[in-house]
Amino acid sequence: MAQIAEIAVADAPAPTLPRRIILARGWTRRAIAFFAGATGALALAPFDVIPAMFVPLTVAVWLIDGAADDESEKRLARALILSAAGAGWWLGFGYFVAGLWWMGAAMLVEADQFAWALPLAVFGLPAVLALFSAAGFAAARILWSRGGLRVFALAAGLGAAEWMRGHLFTGFPWNDFGMALAGAGPLAQTASLVGLHGLDIIAIVIFAAPATLVDRAPDGARRISGTLLAATVLALLMLAYGAVRLGANPTQYVDGVTLRLMQPNLPQDAKFRPENGENILRRYLALSERATNERPLGLAGVTHLIWPESAFPYIISQKPQALAAIARALNGSVLLTGAARAEGYGDGRRGRIFNSIEALRGETIVAFYDKIHLVPFGEYLPLDQWLRPLGINQLVPGIWDRGAGPRLLAAPGLPPIAPLICYEAIFSGEAVEPGAERPRLFLNVTNDGWFGLTTGPYQHMAQARLRAIEEGLPMIRVANTGVSAIIDPYGRILQSLPLGEEGVIDGRLPKEAAPTVFAAYGAWAFPALLALATALALIGVAGRRPSPPAGSAPSFLRV
Repeated sequence: MAQIAEIAVADAPAPTLPRRIILARGWTRRAIAFFAGATGALALAPFDVIPAMFVPLTVAVWLIDGAADDESEKRLARALILSAAGAGWWLGFGYFVAGLWWMGAAMLVEADQFAWALPLAVFGLPAVLALFSAAGFAAARILWSRGGLRVFALAAGLGAAEWMRGHLFTGFPWNDFGMALAGAGPLAQTASLVGLHGLDIIAIVIFAAPATLVDRAPDGARRISGTLLAATVLALLMLAYGAVRLGANPTQYVDGVTLRLMQPNLPQDAKFRPENGENILRRYLALSERATNERPLGLAGVTHLIWPESAFPYIISQKPQALAAIARALNGSVLLTGAARAEGYGDGRRGRIFNSIEALRGETIVAFYDKIHLVPFGEYLPLDQWLRPLGINQLVPGIWDRGAGPRLLAAPGLPPIAPLICYEAIFSGEAVEPGAERPRLFLNVTNDGWFGLTTGPYQHMAQARLRAIEEGLPMIRVANTGVSAIIDPYGRILQSLPLGEEGVIDGRLPKEAAPTVFAAYGAWAFPALLALATALALIGVAGRRPSPPAGSAPSFLRV
């Protein structure tokens, strides 16, 4: 195998970092992949060290170079693909461990029941997610060539794998590689054209392109590859587009709407205990009525008060005293709040229980939305008929039902709302129902208190912000522990409360932007970019060696 790798770095004058990575074998190769992947997590919120993403994706090219084939050694294509897949798994494992370690915090909220699952959350889930990275590397290896176009093979293979990760088995598009551009200022505006999964392919090309700096031309000279030049030009065009889009579109506001967002910072271990219900409501009302420099009279003049997900440890519609207390405090304002909602409940019947957003005017619930995309192992238990007898339960007590809609929430005094409860904000292209009436704002209520003062809530906020940019809609985000914010349709954070603090945000409702390219044609963005990357990779494959004799197998299958 060492002879195989030598082909990719022939005539190198001395051991270099790329050469060492390409020639690495065994646990050295695995460690390089793991730590390169872990470094990439620094490009994500809250760190947003964007250049950190160059490390895993540049190293990815050299790792796959290390699985290069050569006719002088009769190696099965399967072994070559497995070599690339192994490197992809270790790189993905490092990336997801470093980026998702905070999920272990949820296992410690009720440690007596779930502490045993801590290793599964910190290491088990990343191990499963890394299978997608392994598949992406394997697909890239099939399209691999020795020139700069091999970067597009990586973009096609790994980009397709990221799309599958976001859709298969209900999907988990958390910390896609494209999220490195989501916190990159004007560069994030490209999401209005191609969405998150389009950003995945673009990000892979940009961050992997420096790997071609070590390539040699046929005459042995080192030259700047066309791929690197193209990636640089692409990044500059994205930067210019974002700067122009932001500069030409100042934030505008809806007349007659005054918002107050309440972030209670309620400890998660107290939140779902019914005996705490009265104290929780008292705390919410006191905080909601708090005087601030901007509003010294508290709720006076506020048209809409918004509380976070799962605000009550009971079903509010069945608590007339609580509804009356809320109505007295609101004094004509409308409350939008996360709440459990029941249908067919009572007289010994369990009925159906939904994780919902409810709009209250006075003592009446005038509108609601039921969560559609439930969290696996959080709000429902996959394969429960086998797992529940083993004593395994979901984190949130009870059995939650999936809502059937409506997708839009009609709240008094507000334009049509696209409601997003917690987890629902991470799904690109699903936040607005295709073909339905276009909403004019997003409302995202969430409870990230499960994850404490970790990086998780910041990552969640970054993904919600990207939905605003994709669709050209403002985002009102209210979280139990943070980060709560008012975001305009270009992703500008107008006001926010940091993680782990209680308080209120007083602000106005931004107007929506014109429908974005992604809003109109988002279904085509990812397939078009994937097809382009695949076509460029195939051009590289066609030119990597003379055509084989007629009737022979493709080069990556010949032995």
